[in-house]
Amino acid sequence: MIGWRVRRPGLIDGGPLDRVREPVPEPSAGELLVRVLACGVCRTDLHVAEGDLPVHRPGVVPGHEIVGEVVALGPGIRRDGADTFAVGDRVGIAWLRHTCGECRYCLRGAENLCPRSEYTGWDADGGYAQFATVPAAYALRLPAGYSDVDTAPLLCAGIIGYRALQRTALPQGGRLGIYGFGGSAHIAAQVALARGAQVHVMTRDPAARELARDLGAASVQGAADQPPVQLDAAILFAPAGDLVLPALAALDRGGVLAIAGIHLSDIPVLNYQQHLFQEREIRSVTANTRADAREFLTLAGKHRIHLTTRGYSLDTADRALADLAHGRFTGAAVLVS
Repeated sequence: MIGWRVRRPGLIDGGPLDRVREPVPEPSAGELLVRVLACGVCRTDLHVAEGDLPVHRPGVVPGHEIVGEVVALGPGIRRDGADTFAVGDRVGIAWLRHTCGECRYCLRGAENLCPRSEYTGWDADGGYAQFATVPAAYALRLPAGYSDVDTAPLLCAGIIGYRALQRTALPQGGRLGIYGFGGSAHIAAQVALARGAQVHVMTRDPAARELARDLGAASVQGAADQPPVQLDAAILFAPAGDLVLPALAALDRGGVLAIAGIHLSDIPVLNYQQHLFQEREIRSVTANTRADAREFLTLAGKHRIHLTTRGYSLDTADRALADLAHGRFTGAAVLVS
């Protein structure tokens, strides 16, 4: 099979990925072998490739927004029952790949905080390849009505955006600020709008501003500009720590800022009175649970989400990541085998 491995983590323009030809992997006990139909290109993949995240698996194949077809079942996979998969099923492989199921976090329903958690495209090979494996317990059933390309961004950009929105505790009909407007943000905005929220978007990219207007944002302005109203909640999608301060300053009393990224540049010094007093809060977002994924994908099946995607062939995965790094497209990039 054809795939890409992160051989030399470093700046994307320096070529950290190598294109490889390897045997198709064998599914281990409890795993599915999946032919990759499409794989989203996520900013986390860029952090893995550039070394912003520590190396967990040397030479890993990135990619964790995988839409695929089951082509083989590993030993021990049941072949009956509503919670099992069969050859020919269309499935999703997302970021969360393994949790211990025994720690106090798993037992209280917070498996995203499991100290022994593992992740697709970081701890195990992901979807920048023609085939991938996944533990059947972490494979996801996909909503109908979406193409493979449109489904791929739902599997991380959508799921993480949904969890970030949940973390804000946005009140019904509340005012939500979104900082950065890429693949995840443009999905979360639609979920918030469908729930009756008023959405205000802050982004530096003119094309992203236009997309935000088209999707129904109440206002659109520059990345660090103040919105025209005080916000009940905000989500920071851009990996820029210096945007934490204007986002906090835009919050109304009791407002919550959720930081959605796995990596963030340093946050400048806060002024307590200006940024935190009156019970403003900062909350991080750490991965997701399988329950988050299932809730969001069920929602996506009931409420049509408009996906803005740009397709790339698998052979040009390195260019797709470079284009993401340099902001050369709006929405989400997707690799197609």
